[in-house]
Amino acid sequence: MADDMEQRAWPRLRPANNRDCDSVTSLVYGILREYELKPDPVCTDSDIKDIESSYFDRGGTFFVLETENGAVIGAYGLYPVNEKTCELRKMYLNKAHRGKGLGKFLLEDALSKARQLGFEKVILETASVLKEAIALYKSYGFVEYNSQHMSSRCDQAYILELN
Repeated sequence: MADDMEQRAWPRLRPANNRDCDSVTSLVYGILREYELKPDPVCTDSDIKDIESSYFDRGGTFFVLETENGAVIGAYGLYPVNEKTCELRKMYLNKAHRGKGLGKFLLEDALSKARQLGFEKVILETASVLKEAIALYKSYGFVEYNSQHMSSRCDQAYILELN
């Protein structure tokens, strides 16, 4: 799947930088509102105010999926929790682009990058209203676990042991 996507020119997945902060914020907040979830710029969503220091400077990564005209339609971040574990954050896909395999593409790329960065586990938090995302995570082997710290809008946590 990922190889098929790489053969196509658009949409294109590329590493994000701080010039993408406004586009990523717009994407994330728009999708949160779509599902009647509340953006939290002070805490949960503060990481997208400075993508470079929140992700890259810590040893993680952040990618955006963009159209030919440069519109950001998807994203994901890998946020290091410790040497062996990263958290999958901000994996969102614009509504108009869902159902085309792009969510699978984003997740497969995220898991591949997590392995490349040397992580052994990927954790994530989500809200039960994000049913499609939860089904996708489970289809890739994520299982529920009890997180000690959960963001205010999330009510489920998942973990995947990487091989």
